[in-house]
Amino acid sequence: MAIIEAENLSRDFQVFEQAGRFRRRKRTVHAVREVNLTVEPGEAVGYIGANGAGKSTTIKMLTGILVPSSGSVTVCGFNPVPQRRDLARRIGVVFGQRSQLWWDLPLQDSFPILGAMHRVPTSEWKPRLDDLVARMDLGSFLTTPVRQLSLGQRMRGEVAAALLHRPELVILDEPTIGLDMISKESLRQFLDFERREHGTTLLLTTHDMSDIQRLCRRVLVVDDGAIAFDGALTALAEMEGATRTMVVDLVEPVHDPAGLPLPVGATHSGVEAQGIRHNITFDSRQVSAAALLAAISSTAEVADLSLHEPDIEYLVRQLYGSSKR
Repeated sequence: MAIIEAENLSRDFQVFEQAGRFRRRKRTVHAVREVNLTVEPGEAVGYIGANGAGKSTTIKMLTGILVPSSGSVTVCGFNPVPQRRDLARRIGVVFGQRSQLWWDLPLQDSFPILGAMHRVPTSEWKPRLDDLVARMDLGSFLTTPVRQLSLGQRMRGEVAAALLHRPELVILDEPTIGLDMISKESLRQFLDFERREHGTTLLLTTHDMSDIQRLCRRVLVVDDGAIAFDGALTALAEMEGATRTMVVDLVEPVHDPAGLPLPVGATHSGVEAQGIRHNITFDSRQVSAAALLAAISSTAEVADLSLHEPDIEYLVRQLYGSSKR
């Protein structure tokens, strides 16, 4: 059974705007437009889009906070709004700019309260907490009031709180916002471990494209309330016609790029180290990396090579641009 299954999911809002000095008129805003979405158990899915694209509205419908205007959705087998309490025991939610911890209490005091709220026996949540404390290195600040924690410490506490009751689905909204690089990588490693070891499904919304590249194999791009793309990052690159770069180090230098003939779809973008290193850009829709390497090897001996994928931020900007045209 799919963890998330949405069919023609839509949400409209009525807003009032000034229509004259003494008049206002009502306008309908289509925040989410007929979204069709299926997420299988154990998947890690990035849900990305510009501010106002409809990401937060979708999450609120998935968690039962908002009622859809039309369409249907089930999460963990539940209808989110009428079965919101049952659903809350099966999902975990982390909001980067909101807290589910008790602000004035020591961090450790929040977990018994959360265990009771989710109706998890002490015999179950206590060993789980011990594991989370060890894996997320929470021990040094468990007795510190939440309001005195650094942002990185608080976010680790937030993730532990969301995972305490072993949810099937964890929804993360900007989980690494404001964190330094070390804290970000530590959190990413833990989330990836949780998915691999326990089959936890991750739905991640973020503006930090490094989070998507590190955690997600599948990405959904939402634009103006509708899904503009659903697939792998590599498929996004192919759809947008982005070029990849192969950096080749030769055994013997080739100073003139003409001495290293390339197949159609590949071009030289630079020669370095006195002809030893060649930077070659290529369109994978026209020529594969293997075919390009074979063409180079037929002319010169290759000592080393590396492949550089297109930047995901560039791909998303390209996708937004094409959807506006």
